[in-house]
Amino acid sequence: MHAYAIRLMLVFTVIVSGQIHSAQRLSAEGKAKELSPPQQQAIKALRKTAAWKKRRIIFNNDGNEPVYSLDEATPEALLNVRTSPLKGSQVDTIFYCTWSSGFGYFTHDTKVGDVFTETGKKLSKNKTAELIAKGHDPLKVMTNWCKQNDVEVFWSFRLNDTHDASREWYGPLLFSPVKKKHPEWLMGTAEKRPPNGRWTAVDFTHPEICDLAFRYVEEVCQNYNVDGIELDFFRHLNYFKRVSWGEAAGEKELEMLNQLMRRIRKMADEEGHKRGRPILIAIRVPDSVEYARVLGLDVETWLQEDLVDLLTVTGYFRLNPWKKSVALGHKYHVPVYAGLSESRQKDPVARKVYASPEGFRGRAMTAWSEGVDGIYLFNSFNPRHPLWRELGDPESLKTLPKVYFTSARSFSSVNHWWKKGASYMNRDILTPDKPRKIMTGTEVTVTLPVGENPVETESDLLLKVRVRDLPMPNESLQVSLNGTPITLKNRDGKFLEGTVSRNTVHQGENQVRFLLKQGEQKFTVVEDLQLWTSH
Repeated sequence: MHAYAIRLMLVFTVIVSGQIHSAQRLSAEGKAKELSPPQQQAIKALRKTAAWKKRRIIFNNDGNEPVYSLDEATPEALLNVRTSPLKGSQVDTIFYCTWSSGFGYFTHDTKVGDVFTETGKKLSKNKTAELIAKGHDPLKVMTNWCKQNDVEVFWSFRLNDTHDASREWYGPLLFSPVKKKHPEWLMGTAEKRPPNGRWTAVDFTHPEICDLAFRYVEEVCQNYNVDGIELDFFRHLNYFKRVSWGEAAGEKELEMLNQLMRRIRKMADEEGHKRGRPILIAIRVPDSVEYARVLGLDVETWLQEDLVDLLTVTGYFRLNPWKKSVALGHKYHVPVYAGLSESRQKDPVARKVYASPEGFRGRAMTAWSEGVDGIYLFNSFNPRHPLWRELGDPESLKTLPKVYFTSARSFSSVNHWWKKGASYMNRDILTPDKPRKIMTGTEVTVTLPVGENPVETESDLLLKVRVRDLPMPNESLQVSLNGTPITLKNRDGKFLEGTVSRNTVHQGENQVRFLLKQGEQKFTVVEDLQLWTSH
């Protein structure tokens, strides 16, 4: 347990034992009374202890099983798709999203929002309505399983999902009733799309949207046995019309979401006090405070004001080394989780590597080495995959084959939500969609993070450099690693490969230098950089 949490627990033990079981009764209006300062301190102490529990792997389940995957409307069928096979794995926590699409649409039995019952086109297998009618609310099925199997469970709420903006068949079917009723709350129209993000996002400048978001969360806190709430701001990164149309968020926008976060924190603490067990709040946000503020997400204020218990960073892109987010979270005594999403690299050759078990192991190992408190997997849904029993243990990972590279995700998405997003990139990326042009006589250096010490792990190392229009002869492209020249040979017409001494590579940032010697070829393009380890 984290030392800070232990100290808080000791300080407030007497308060907790005397106060936490004397829950406040509902007032005549049905709302919880304000917590007294001792009660606030008591629930905070419990929150801090619960926040620092061990979470080797957090599994984010987007909740699509009731809609796409069931042949029968039973709890067993629901759980068998993605959940039951996780028993005995390193998954300590499940973040369960009750439907991944559209503000106001859910697959739990909501009375505030709308239950997603659409069965048109490829949604014909949607069993949500039948499950609820039979008393098998998917969120209750999930929480019951987690309690029975000692797995922590959070409800994951996508604050502004915009899959309904898609021009594919499913787009119109995901457009929620609240959006149909209030088109004035959206960022644009199908005919007039904003330059940043997507037109179907709701504009949190409207107090009605903030209030609805609060009530969605409040309803779950009051009616479901969850351990926490995840506020997933990455799905999607549109929150204010001003930003969607090209202006950075101002103080007005920042304060709108700050107030929403304060309301949610206060309500969650009151509900947690009533039941004698805290409700934690997790957030998933970009890993740059500055980039997030442009969008209207005042992440550091949320941390300063103790509005957040868990911090998960990255999604479509990563802007900084993991250690920067770790330093931010730990500064405010909040655990930090490395969000590893599936590869969105369009190049099939690169994607095959980035999405491989070796690729995920390398990404996880680098994150662990930079101090994260656990691994968070997004859009990974095969519960029988070995990764659920590997990525949460850095000691075991050391002995498994891995590949290190600069980025599993495509580069262009950083500019989708804010056209100047790339200006916040503070790390090297070398991928097919972000190649490096090497001019004759000019050195180019790329930083390659490695999550292990090869001498300690007794790893065999192979460096692969993908080059467009391979230089002739191969020796004209000189490559060195941390100052040591690496002899590379053309293996398949696309990659240059060469073995690397263990002493050449160290845990942390490694410098790979490229130099094209003078000759007939004026330049070459390096498209990928991979360091493979085996044992």
